[in-house]
Amino acid sequence: MSNIDKSFRDFRLLDRLAFGETAVHRLDPRAKVLVTLLYIVTVVSFGKYDLSALFPYFIFPAVMISVGGLPAGFVIRKVLLLAPFVLMIGIFNPVFDREVLVRLGPVGISGGWISCASIVVRTMLTLGAALILVGVTGFPAICGALERMGMPRVLAVQLLFLYRYIFVLTEEGARASRARELRAFGKGLGMKTFASLVGHLLLRTWQRAERIHMAMLARGFVGEFHARREFRFGARELLFLFGWSALFISLRFWNLSRMLGDALTGIVS
Repeated sequence: MSNIDKSFRDFRLLDRLAFGETAVHRLDPRAKVLVTLLYIVTVVSFGKYDLSALFPYFIFPAVMISVGGLPAGFVIRKVLLLAPFVLMIGIFNPVFDREVLVRLGPVGISGGWISCASIVVRTMLTLGAALILVGVTGFPAICGALERMGMPRVLAVQLLFLYRYIFVLTEEGARASRARELRAFGKGLGMKTFASLVGHLLLRTWQRAERIHMAMLARGFVGEFHARREFRFGARELLFLFGWSALFISLRFWNLSRMLGDALTGIVS
């Protein structure tokens, strides 16, 4: 029950973060979506051995977390939750790629370890950027921005319903788990009980979703969600878009980490 309740609180927290009043929150969602998409494209476009070139890209999430007033610990914890799954993807790289590419004194580092680390870093950067985008924009505003950028309205509405259904599912799951524990007197959750619990959970969430839909229709819902605030793509959005775009493209073609390393090596020598 504690895990379900914690997941529900995390969803609610991520949703509440979008109600902030910082300079980043007040930007048009289209600018933030475009910048995040460009950021993800440039990060994943690097080669599997370009590990050092990825580190300057931590500037973007660090600045967005700071300016947007987001809890850094919360974002980091959510990103680290996927670390074991990412490691399962890249853990076999050192087995198949044993060519030594870097030497740190007597220790040789193969290309497999570098490519594995590159996968982990790129996943952290892209997933962190997506979480930050939701935290400073809100998922409904993101869907609205995608619709205004050309996404079909039907798909945008379906994404919004899916997002809201997650809240219904987690809330009903927490209630069902709490009720089971109160009636189980400390007994464990067997497979038969688990299957029954999942079945009742799906039925309860389906019925509640139907009631929510009927309530929306009673209030005049015609397939369009209205935003909490009106946005306008102006000079601030252009500055935000072109500023970050110029930085991402520059970092893509110039390895800042290597340039700083060469400069420091020259100074020391």
